[in-house]
Amino acid sequence: MAALADQGPHAPAQNPRRQLKQPSRVARLARLSGRQLLCFVIAAFVFAAPLVYLFLQSFKTFTGFLQDPTGSPHPWTKQNFSDAWSVGDFGREMINSLIYAVIPVTITLTLGVFLAFPISRGWFRHSNVLYSFFIFSGFLPGGLIPLFIEARALHLYNSMPGYLLMVSLSGAGFFFFVGYIKGIPKEIDEAAALDGCGYIRFIFRIVIPQMKPALATFAIFGFVGSWNNLILPLVMLSDKSLWPVTRGLYSFFGENTQNWPLIAAGTFIVAAPILLLFILLQRFLVEGVAGGAAFGTQGVTKAAADQGDAE
Repeated sequence: MAALADQGPHAPAQNPRRQLKQPSRVARLARLSGRQLLCFVIAAFVFAAPLVYLFLQSFKTFTGFLQDPTGSPHPWTKQNFSDAWSVGDFGREMINSLIYAVIPVTITLTLGVFLAFPISRGWFRHSNVLYSFFIFSGFLPGGLIPLFIEARALHLYNSMPGYLLMVSLSGAGFFFFVGYIKGIPKEIDEAAALDGCGYIRFIFRIVIPQMKPALATFAIFGFVGSWNNLILPLVMLSDKSLWPVTRGLYSFFGENTQNWPLIAAGTFIVAAPILLLFILLQRFLVEGVAGGAAFGTQGVTKAAADQGDAE
């Protein structure tokens, strides 16, 4: 009441235009959310429609597919999945794909963290140059013909250990690791050193637990890349017992070109582990990409680089 009395009868009236601004802002936000919802629906339809169509066709009989290629299954049948599993021998090939995906990703994660930590802290001379070199090398295409010649010369061709060696030394996650480690305070390094914590123990007990989102992100990308790899197994693996699931699906498609419901069932069997992986680890995927992008665009700090040059 006192505030109203101080204003007096001659207090300036509020501008009516200002009163109309708030509803207009709310309307703009509503329109913006509507646009975002529309974009989400369009993107979901574009990405989900092929999977839904593939899933529906896998439950059709061959005769039902010929009668109605785009409609829903009538009658529904699960025979295509059992036939595709037995004819395509996907059980053995999935075991090979798991080996080709898990072992290289584990090796790359371990080596990537041990390499990214000293570079992110500027312990090497010209750390920015090394960092730029690794980033640039990630954009270079793989030399398939030189790799094939090298594999034949080193007796790594058509061999599981040789194939694992060729796909294990990848630096794709290096960018994420350097960016994520920059977000870890350096005071933790100093406190661990004062407590007598060794370097290897410090990496496994302190650094790696704080990098779970980044490690999970690269694990997803690396696993999907290894699982979907087709060109390298086509060139490097001629023994059928060593084929991954993608190579087996390629051969399965050539043997059953006309039976599209059977091919759809086999394709869905191959894609199911990837879909399950994304569903289980999607939270870590978003956190890892956001954390790595927040710091990954920055070079090694000047103070850290100067300290590395001084040492």
